[in-house]
Amino acid sequence: MCTARTATAGKIADRATGVLGSGPTAVHQALLFRQWTSDLLLFVHTAPPPTPEETEQLTARGIRIVTGLVERLETASGRLAGVRLHDGRFIARTVMVVAPRMVARSHVLSSLGLRPVPHPLGTAVGELIESDPNGQTAIPGVWVAGNVTDIQAQVITAGAQGLAAAAAINADLIAEETRRAVERACARDPAGA
Repeated sequence: MCTARTATAGKIADRATGVLGSGPTAVHQALLFRQWTSDLLLFVHTAPPPTPEETEQLTARGIRIVTGLVERLETASGRLAGVRLHDGRFIARTVMVVAPRMVARSHVLSSLGLRPVPHPLGTAVGELIESDPNGQTAIPGVWVAGNVTDIQAQVITAGAQGLAAAAAINADLIAEETRRAVERACARDPAGA
């Protein structure tokens, strides 16, 4: 974790940075990136406008808010020069932060009839396969774990989800084996059953 932070901080430390708002986590991203630079703008773009409380937080941390749609990023000599807004304004920036849209790689699951659904925070955040807390999907016998069901899961979380799904699968197999054993016992000795 320290290595990643140092690498990111070294690349944007005190550079003119913009956060492109494309979803409901835009304010959070701006607050996060403020720890690396004091020259930070939140381009609201297509994100929901900050609430009064969020505006107060951004202002208190020295993060300026730019409203309007971003038309394009402009470069000079192969480097980012700034942001061109739809209304024609140009705002110089040397770094832009754009949130990724997480999409579960679910082609195999699609072939089984499972379709991704929008993340609870909206399609701008991404898509996932719905499951219960143990990873069981709407299709009997199909469990999921990790990024396919929790697009924010990191390795340790995905591993824990895999363990929970494996335990649920094992319990399901034991229940099925026991059900069949009872059926066989009843078929051999209906009176004893």
